[in-house]
Amino acid sequence: MKKLAPISLACILALILGALPARAAGPALPAPQKISLSNGLVVYVLKNPELPLVSFRMFVGGAGSACEPAEAEGAANLAAALLTKGASGMDADAIAEALDFMGANLSFSAADEYIQVSGDSLAEHFPRLMEIAAGCLTAPAFKDDEFAKERARRIDGLKAAKDNPGAAVRYYFQKAYFGGHPMGHLASGTEASLAKMTVQTVKDFYAKRFRPDRAIAAVVGDVDGAAVKALLEKTLGRWRNPAGPAPADAIPPLPVPQGHKLLLVDKPDATQAYFVLGAPGYAMGDKITPPAAVMNTLWGGRFTSWLNTELRIKRGLTYGASSSFRSWIPGGIFQASSYTKNDKIGEMLDITMELLGKAVRDGFSAEEVESARNYVQGQFPQQLETNSSKASAYVRLAFYKMGFDYYDKYMAAIRKVTPAEAKAAAAALLPRKGYVLVVVGKASEIKPLLAKFGTWQEKKITDPGF
Repeated sequence: MKKLAPISLACILALILGALPARAAGPALPAPQKISLSNGLVVYVLKNPELPLVSFRMFVGGAGSACEPAEAEGAANLAAALLTKGASGMDADAIAEALDFMGANLSFSAADEYIQVSGDSLAEHFPRLMEIAAGCLTAPAFKDDEFAKERARRIDGLKAAKDNPGAAVRYYFQKAYFGGHPMGHLASGTEASLAKMTVQTVKDFYAKRFRPDRAIAAVVGDVDGAAVKALLEKTLGRWRNPAGPAPADAIPPLPVPQGHKLLLVDKPDATQAYFVLGAPGYAMGDKITPPAAVMNTLWGGRFTSWLNTELRIKRGLTYGASSSFRSWIPGGIFQASSYTKNDKIGEMLDITMELLGKAVRDGFSAEEVESARNYVQGQFPQQLETNSSKASAYVRLAFYKMGFDYYDKYMAAIRKVTPAEAKAAAAALLPRKGYVLVVVGKASEIKPLLAKFGTWQEKKITDPGF
């Protein structure tokens, strides 16, 4: 008889999720059980027996892209990718086949401040998933051939990005805004840094930065607290700290643009021009977060925002325009971006600057603010509905030391944001005096249209690096 294929997580969700009973109102994020393993790893556990699924998430602090040596840019994400390319006696194919057989997933990736580990499986396969995850974390092979393939893939990706101005403009912006600051490290690395990198570079970064005493994990799903502690002790508990104290991982304060830094990147074959505009934002958990969320929703954070309405709906200059905030421990940034035909980039930037001035000068009406409050509140609940989203929330809140009642306080604050507070957030955060503006497009066509904004530094997209 032919063996039946395992049921995927997506099928389980599709069949069962719609039949779940409605929940009573309660905290946005229930308080989890805290477990401390013998190696110092802290794990937060929430039992949810509604579905036979389990999600695992973990942050390893001090191991992200901003924690790399400047000369080893890209080492964090390369190390993370290699963890599932051979470990604990299994090669890359064996790991992939084991996960596929279980209908499970396991991934490692580098953010700026941490390495993120994500795993999901059916409850019956969770012990095996954790065995594989522990093997990857404790005994990675870092094989020369797998390293060479991953490095080559990243170099090819960087080359391909220069053929895609929508992708390239974000690389150029990150470098232009942060410069030599650690937050300017591209997760992918650069062609120059990757060319100099060896497998020993990755091994050294792993040995120094991957530590259980800097890690925070969460398990959410159909698990028993006592049983999961024994399982985690048996698996992740094998992970040992390197000898000696943990390296300092404090990231310096973020740079603050002085005046207008303008960068034009010439892509001679481009038919459209892409821009990213950025300015200082706020640190993770800052008290300005609720009014900033309401303000940004109105200015550029939703389809009916001022920015998208003016640029797309009214004038047809683009298919999309948006703005957002990104926050970390040492600070944050505001970004706005869009694209248009080369001959319309001047008009697009004029409108963007006018809208920035209008928000700072006039603020928003009571009706607009009420609409934005309702929008934020309406979008939020589904962000914490799944096991995976809850597990991610636990590790994020614990990593940033914001408390598991943060979302309840946040939503309460959203409901109270006033037009005056939204206007004050615009005045404090929307770029007017100091900002970085990067445009990628055909310079011979767009340069005359950009001259009115100031003096531009120019690069060719064929120049090395970003």
